[in-house]
Amino acid sequence: MDDKVTALILAGGQGTRLGKLTKNLAKPAVPFGGRYRIIDFTLSNLANSNITSVGVITQYEPYELNQHIGNGSDWGLNVMGGGVSILQPYADGKGNKFFEGTAHAIYQNMAYIDRQDPEYVMILSGDHIYKMDYTKMLEAHKANHADLTVSVMPVPMDEASRFGIMNTDNDHKILEFEEKPAQPKSNLASMGIYVFNWRKLREYLVAGFEGGNDMVDFGKNVIPAYLANNENVYAYAFKDYWRDVGTIQSLWQANMELLDKHNELQLADRHWRIYSHTTNQNPMYVAQEAQIHDSLMVDAVYVGGRVSHSLISTGVTVEEHAIVDHSVVMPGAKVGAGAAVSYAIVGEDAEIAPGAVIVGTPDDIAVVGCGEYYNQTTVNEGVLTNA
Repeated sequence: MDDKVTALILAGGQGTRLGKLTKNLAKPAVPFGGRYRIIDFTLSNLANSNITSVGVITQYEPYELNQHIGNGSDWGLNVMGGGVSILQPYADGKGNKFFEGTAHAIYQNMAYIDRQDPEYVMILSGDHIYKMDYTKMLEAHKANHADLTVSVMPVPMDEASRFGIMNTDNDHKILEFEEKPAQPKSNLASMGIYVFNWRKLREYLVAGFEGGNDMVDFGKNVIPAYLANNENVYAYAFKDYWRDVGTIQSLWQANMELLDKHNELQLADRHWRIYSHTTNQNPMYVAQEAQIHDSLMVDAVYVGGRVSHSLISTGVTVEEHAIVDHSVVMPGAKVGAGAAVSYAIVGEDAEIAPGAVIVGTPDDIAVVGCGEYYNQTTVNEGVLTNA
């Protein structure tokens, strides 16, 4: 695009609510949808929006994420005048540089941003599932002569107290920000997606950190400071598919939604492709005795057992007489002969021993961690018989 924009993806989160799935893996690197990782959606949105100057800010367990992203070539981001840079904490003469919050991570990488010399910076989260044309948000930002634009999503009013809520006037100008209000005045929840004019944001960050004022977090510090100083802060309403997959239940549910051929995400849409790091894989193999119903499977899968209403990822093996029902099996995992998995997420490269049983419920999804060897029998009575 013609405008000088640098995008910063905040991808250093641990994702503690995902438990064993992020024990050795950053949340944005968690597999999703059979052949993707969560961060692929943000990177693909940038590629489809023709924003090619991208910094990915990592911190917790960055190795897998770094290997996955590389130089951005899988997303077409390795172009002249653009490219992807992995930005990690570092130490200099002033001491430790670990990031203390979202705005602090940007402050610590000002030298990188200054080298890009952008007019606008776009701050994005690397751990949400959605499709969004960022150019439309940037156009709204410019049309409003805004100093800051915050992407918001209408949520049910009875759920608004769970979010940071933006109260606006009729022209979408933000008048007040409330963090998880007990009695919300509106239902416009912040998505954690921002467009800033870089020079002004830089002034706020420098003045805050060098003056001893707390400017660590965008939601808690930066946005309130902008509003207190009567800066032009606007909301940009986004009404399409968006999922925060920060819990086991929400991650499982978002994967299950893909089994509906009319699902809102529409990964088969050729007009807004979702790209990922690709490797050469063998074709899928389904044994003669296998039974498959209402499921999604991708490359290098072997199925010898029974799979129903499940998502089976790249390189998964389901051996003979095994049962997988209403479950997500992540890449490289193995379900041994005669094992039973129902209402569960099986982590990347995990192994379910032959004959083992792990069964959750629709409201309490069972989990096998990444790389875990599972040989127990955990059953909620009645679930398997109704599978």
